Amino acid sequence: MTPASATPADPARLYALVPCAGVGERAGASGPKQYAPLGGRSLVAHTLAALAHVARLHATLVVLSPTDAQFERHAPHFAGWVSRRGGVSRAQTVANGLDELAARGAQVQDWVLVHDAARCLVRPEWIDALIDACLDDPVGGLLALPLADTLKAERDGRSMATIDRHAKWQAQTPQMFRLGALREALARAGAAVTDESSAMEALGHAPKLVPGSLENLKITYPADFDLAERLLRTR
Repeated sequence: MTPASATPADPARLYALVPCAGVGERAGASGPKQYAPLGGRSLVAHTLAALAHVARLHATLVVLSPTDAQFERHAPHFAGWVSRRGGVSRAQTVANGLDELAARGAQVQDWVLVHDAARCLVRPEWIDALIDACLDDPVGGLLALPLADTLKAERDGRSMATIDRHAKWQAQTPQMFRLGALREALARAGAAVTDESSAMEALGHAPKLVPGSLENLKITYPADFDLAERLLRTR
């Protein structure tokens, strides 16, 4: 279960990696959803502001599409690292970002916290809770929520079966793994994986589930913007 590259006795730095190369077609925005406005600034600006308040992060890397010409305008106060090496899938974008971190001096035992640009309501204290839970863990882990709703299997718009929700969790981000182990996992899993923990699971590892928050939602559909606006107003 322990990744070969994990050496907890070694000093390890923590890095954040934000894949930001998608187009967000389901969100209904006029452009990439990470640049859509929310409460006076872009989604990604909210995300990066939260990461900037996590004192234990050595650096934050944002991975953009090679043709992205908008980021600096929508995140004018970002003081971290930027790479325009995004791939055709999230998995490829993250893998390219890990290569970039390694090129900038990150070591195989260093921790990488991968966080969705569109989870813009994340709070620094949730990220710190993940770090506290995983820093001495042999594998790493992710923020997640135990499922409360009844699950249905659908075919042609009709419910065909009810799925047992016992011991099922909804994955969130950040997801925190050592750079070397995650690079290996993504290389073996391929582009089809939708998050980092599934790549680690495919190698036989069992990432730790760290309770997150309902507010840590990912902006995916048009209605999510209204919900996020209301949540922001209550803070």
